[in-house]
Amino acid sequence: MADADLEPDPLDPSQIVSGEPVVTGKVLWESPDGRQIRGIWQITPGVVTDTEANELFVVVSGRATIEVEGGPVLEVGPGDACVLREGDRTQWTVHETLRKAYHISL
Repeated sequence: MADADLEPDPLDPSQIVSGEPVVTGKVLWESPDGRQIRGIWQITPGVVTDTEANELFVVVSGRATIEVEGGPVLEVGPGDACVLREGDRTQWTVHETLRKAYHISL
């Protein structure tokens, strides 16, 4: 999927710790009940915080360090798969524009 196909997904300014990260994405599929979502998500370099959903993702390109509050520090890059749990509080340090394919369960 080309960058032109991704849609702006502005961050809440309170999530930005440093830099000027820009988020874009595209939902590719959603279950009829809205509880399962699959898509592409991208973020440019910077540091942001988030509270996660139940998510499985695979990094397509780029690199980041994801610090899970009270949990592991994850170094992710192309081909890495990662699982985040609903309610995980994270800090993402994006070193190179990161693109991931994801599946979220609500």
